Amino acid sequence: MLEEFAGHAAMVCNHVLFQPRMAVREVAKVFGLTEAEIGTMAKRLPHAFSDFGLDVDVDEKLSAIHGLLDQNLPVPWPAILRMAARLVLLPRNLSVHSGGVVITPNRLDEYVPVEMATKGVPVIQWEKDSTEEAGLVKIDLLGNRSLGVIRDAIANIRGNGEPFDERAWEPEDDPATQQAVSAGKTMGCFYIESPAMRQLLKKCAVGDFEHLVILSSIIRPAANEFIRAYISRLKGEPWTPIHPLLAEVLDETLGVMVYQEDVSKVAVALAGFSHADADGLRKILSKKDREYRIKDYYQRFRQGALGRGVTPEQVEAIWAMMMSFDGYSFCKPHSASYARVSFQAAYLKVHHPAEFMAAVISNQGGFYGAFAYVSEARRMGCAVLPPDVNESSVKWKGRGREVRVGLLSVKNIGGATMERITAARAEGRFRSFDDFLARVRPDEEEARSLIACGGCDAFLEGPGQRGTLLWRLAREKKGTVRRAVAAGLFDGMENIPAPFIPPQEPVERLRGEFSTLGFLCAAHPMLFYKERLRHYAPKKAAALERHVGRRIAAAGIMITSKTVSTKKGEPMKFVTFEDETGLVECVFFPDAYRRYVDVLEYGKPFLLHGLVEDDFGAQSLTVESVRRL
Repeated sequence: MLEEFAGHAAMVCNHVLFQPRMAVREVAKVFGLTEAEIGTMAKRLPHAFSDFGLDVDVDEKLSAIHGLLDQNLPVPWPAILRMAARLVLLPRNLSVHSGGVVITPNRLDEYVPVEMATKGVPVIQWEKDSTEEAGLVKIDLLGNRSLGVIRDAIANIRGNGEPFDERAWEPEDDPATQQAVSAGKTMGCFYIESPAMRQLLKKCAVGDFEHLVILSSIIRPAANEFIRAYISRLKGEPWTPIHPLLAEVLDETLGVMVYQEDVSKVAVALAGFSHADADGLRKILSKKDREYRIKDYYQRFRQGALGRGVTPEQVEAIWAMMMSFDGYSFCKPHSASYARVSFQAAYLKVHHPAEFMAAVISNQGGFYGAFAYVSEARRMGCAVLPPDVNESSVKWKGRGREVRVGLLSVKNIGGATMERITAARAEGRFRSFDDFLARVRPDEEEARSLIACGGCDAFLEGPGQRGTLLWRLAREKKGTVRRAVAAGLFDGMENIPAPFIPPQEPVERLRGEFSTLGFLCAAHPMLFYKERLRHYAPKKAAALERHVGRRIAAAGIMITSKTVSTKKGEPMKFVTFEDETGLVECVFFPDAYRRYVDVLEYGKPFLLHGLVEDDFGAQSLTVESVRRL
C-alpha cells in the first residue's frame, strides 16, 4: 500500500544564501588556503553579520568585506575578498525545512522539482512561501523534544518503582510548581528556560497557568516596551485603554496586545475591518515580505479608526503595538498548549529532579548544553555519578537524588559498542577489565575514552591507577596482533603482572574526565580558578541580588548568548555565565560589545567587571570589562 503512494510526499526546503563569513571561506578554499589561514581572516569580519543573518542590510554586509580591502593584505586575499563580495546573498545550497511537508494526489514531481537531501529524505526545490504561492498545501509537522523529556522522565520514575498516574496529573494546580515558575527556576523546562524568559518570570513573579499563557506569547523580539508596560500594570500601576473601544478587547491582558488574534480583534473594534480583512492583517504581520502590503493595511486602518473618533496619536500608538508582532507571535491556543507542556516539565523538575535532569540531558537538552544541565543538577542537590560500564545505561538515569551519566555522553563511543555493553551486561556483570574487553570488544579509542572518564574505575585495585588499565589495554591489543602473526607465541601475556605505574595526579584525572565528557561529575570547573581569582574577590552568582547598584567582579563560564540590535541598529549581546552557585545574566551594550565580542567563547572561564542592576526584581550585570582566565 505504501509503495503505491511513494513519490507523493516530500519535505519543503530552505534556501541557504551566502553570508560574508561563508563566502570568504568558500572562495579561500578554492585558492587552496589552509583552515588556519582562512579562520584568521574570517574572524576579522564583524560578529554581528553571522549573528543577525538576513536581518542585516545587504550593503552593510558588503561593507564588512570591502572594509578589509582597505587594509594592506597579502596576496591572494584582495582577490578572494572581491570574489566573496559578489557571492553574498546568492544561493549556496538547499537545506531541509524544520517541519514543512507537501503531499500531492499525483506524483510530486508532476508539480515541483524534487531532489534527495543529504539527510536521506526527498525535498522539493521551493521554499515555504513559494510552495504556498504555487497552490501546494504545506503541512507543518513539528517535533517537540520536550515531549520526549517528559516521556523519558515518567518512564524513569516508573522504572524506579514509583507510581505515576498521568490521568490524575494536574501540574498547573501544584503550589510548589507555581512557586518555581514564579521564581524563574525553570532551566530545562520547555519554552520557559531561556535567559530572557527566566528573567521575565522573575520580573512578573506570577506562577499560575493563566499568566504563563500570556508570558509565553508576549515575549516577542520587538515588544520590549509593551512587556515593560504589562509588568508595571501587573504590579499595580494604574492604566486605561488607549481608546474606550478597546476596553473589553484587551482587558484580560491589561491593555496590551499579546496574541495574534488581538490584532484581528482590535482591527475590527477600532477600524471597522471585516473579520476576513482583519485576519488578513494578522497573517501579513508574520510575513517577511510584508512591507509592500502593510502600507495599504495601515492606510485602511488609519482611515477606519479616524472615522470612529480615534485621534491620530491613538492610531499611531495602537499601530506601533501591532507592529510589535513583526514576524513572530503566537495565537492563544498555541501559547496555552506550550504553557501546559511547560508546567508538566516544571512539575517533574520540582518533584523528581534526578529523573527530570537525566531525561533533559538524554534528549540532548534544549536551550543549553550538557555542561549547564549537569551544573543545574548539582545545584538542585543531585549527585552526578560518573559513567560505569557495570551501571550506566545508554541514556542517563535518575533515582532519588542521584543522576547516573549515560554512555551516550562519552565521546568516541559508537552506538554499536554502547549496545554491546548493555547486552553483555544483561548476561552478567563484567568481572574484570579483561572480561569487559573480551565480551564487548571496543576499539582502542573507545576503551581509552571509557578509562579516561572513569567508566572502568570499578576494575581498579587502588585510587589513581587508570594508567594500569591503559597498560592492560595496550597489552591486550598488542597481544592480539602478535598472536595473529605468530600463533600461540604470546599466549601467556595475560599472566604478566603490570609494571609499577605512578598514580595520576587528581588534576590529570579531572582533565581526562572533562576531555571525554565535556563536564565534571563531582565539581564545577570554576573551583580550579579559586586561587587565581582570590585577588579579585569575585562575587558569587547566588549573591548577586545583595550587590544591586554596586560595581563588582564576578567570574564564570560562558554557557549561552544572544545578539540583538538597539533602536539605533547597533549590535549588543546578552550573555549567561555560571559559577558553582548559579547563573549570572550579563548585558554587553554596544561599546562593550565592540571591545569584547571577539574574546567571548562558549565553555571558557572569564573574569567580569560591571554594575549590578535590578529590573522589577531580576538582577543582571552590565559588563564594563572582561578578562579571559
